[in-house]
Amino acid sequence: MKRMSLIRSIGVNFKHLFKKPFTVMYPDKKRGVPERWRLGGFALTFNPETGEENCIACQLCQNICPSQIITVVRGVETINMPDGTTKKRTFAKEFYIDYQACMQCELCVQVCPTDAIVMVKERRKPGYRREDLIYDKERLLENGRRILRGELEISWSTGSRLRELQDPKRV
Repeated sequence: MKRMSLIRSIGVNFKHLFKKPFTVMYPDKKRGVPERWRLGGFALTFNPETGEENCIACQLCQNICPSQIITVVRGVETINMPDGTTKKRTFAKEFYIDYQACMQCELCVQVCPTDAIVMVKERRKPGYRREDLIYDKERLLENGRRILRGELEISWSTGSRLRELQDPKRV
């Protein structure tokens, strides 16, 4: 019995002995990020023409998060319209994501009606302190700017894309 397992293991070694290794030499060459890779970071999007944030502080992401890691503080501002009327607009005064407890479920991204919060494909540097794993509003908006510059790629499952896939009119 031992002889058979020894012969089998030697056979496996010889089978792979002359194959080309598939190791990636990391500092010189980086592996590509798979299309549906779910580990990354988050970003808040905004209108590049006006600079206005897309987040309307509806707090749906905060309420649906199973880990309860998202905190959104709503702010209200009054806007003077060109016709002389005033309009109230809600925005996220504060927005925090505590990444250390994130399950990567993307429910927050999928529920967002304005696609304000998105997941990005990013190989993140490790955080050595807890503060490194807390995304505040400025850090999230900076990731949104990096998307516009082409440095980051958005994950495949934004809210509007999923609603488009669920559309009954779609063939």
